[in-house]
Amino acid sequence: MAVRLRLRRIGKKKAPMYQIVAADSRSKRDGRFLEVVGRYEPRQHPATVQTRDARVLHWLSNGARPTDTVRSLLRSTGLWYRWTLRRNGLDDARVATELEKWQMAQGMKRERAAQRKARRAQRRKSVASKEGEAPAAPAQT
Repeated sequence: MAVRLRLRRIGKKKAPMYQIVAADSRSKRDGRFLEVVGRYEPRQHPATVQTRDARVLHWLSNGARPTDTVRSLLRSTGLWYRWTLRRNGLDDARVATELEKWQMAQGMKRERAAQRKARRAQRRKSVASKEGEAPAAPAQT
């Protein structure tokens, strides 16, 4: 039995929420699953990802393969980096220090993105104000 970590859609119509589940790869998207290991809520701002880290790492260590979407969600939370470090044989203390470095880098990355967004908004604002001004009419003699 090939186990996959994948998304299972729950929630109302036009308001999706997803559970991250460990399921047999042959079962349907919303069909039978082995265990719920997390939750993804894309409609919140920012989108939230909650995982039971110990269970996700358990399934990964037992050979479960995440889908591309779940892998990207795990990357955004740092869990995939933790798994990679453990798989490469680092001890828990070293993994913790590496994760702290990674989290600091992610914080700096978010700050730069916010600054870039603010600069772009300012640029758009100045361009719009320049376009709104009427061009000077030539003087008639």
